Amino acid sequence: MTQVELFPCIAAVTTVVGVVYMAITSNPTSKHAWIVPAGLCALFLSYSLLAAFVEGPAGFWTHHIQDRWGNQVWFDLLLGVSAALAFMIPRARQMEMRVLPWVLLTLATGSIGLYAFMSRLHYLESQKSRR
Repeated sequence: MTQVELFPCIAAVTTVVGVVYMAITSNPTSKHAWIVPAGLCALFLSYSLLAAFVEGPAGFWTHHIQDRWGNQVWFDLLLGVSAALAFMIPRARQMEMRVLPWVLLTLATGSIGLYAFMSRLHYLESQKSRR
């Protein structure tokens, strides 16, 4: 199995385990919950930079316009990011975050910006709850 075949399998298993854990745990967050999205952001940024270096910075776009499945994946990513932002923006405003820079970062980088935004939001919420 190649790296290109193995990494998506690892990501799928990790996602299922993480999401099921959050679903069955009564309190899945803690004061250090911001570390998880920060770490995921760093990992995905590293992998994205590798992909951009090896495949070219706009290589993702050819996959999204290649066929209907490529379109479907693009639409799914847009819907997922939009849904996450819809839930995060009101919470971010409660924490007095400037929302527009985080939204623009997310629109420009997808999950990289979204997870950076999420990490910052969790951090600020944890700081507020400690007071």
